[in-house]
Amino acid sequence: MDPTTISRERTVRGLYDAYLQGRKDIAAEMLTEDFTFSSPRDDHIDRTTYFDRCWPDPVPFRDMEIEYLEIVDDEAVVRYRAEKHDGGAFRNMEVLHFRGDRIASVDVYFGRND
Repeated sequence: MDPTTISRERTVRGLYDAYLQGRKDIAAEMLTEDFTFSSPRDDHIDRTTYFDRCWPDPVPFRDMEIEYLEIVDDEAVVRYRAEKHDGGAFRNMEVLHFRGDRIASVDVYFGRND
């Protein structure tokens, strides 16, 4: 694996770890200033709205396991399984787009409950 791919894999894994810890400060360092987020519920929201809407306090999950991660050029595709504190679980797919060493956008595709 080339150094850029290794660095981007660390960034992707670090973003999910930061989410589980509720560490917006760590995640913010991984995102571009003009970062955008899209999902079936959010259409191209900006960085500030992303943190307000998608990073609740307290963190709703007790675990997030990355089941699949592939990085090609400036794109990472991730499938993860999230376990909620209430015992529920689900899987999602995300496509993360890099600009340099930071994440410029995330597109989420909701999966089914487990």
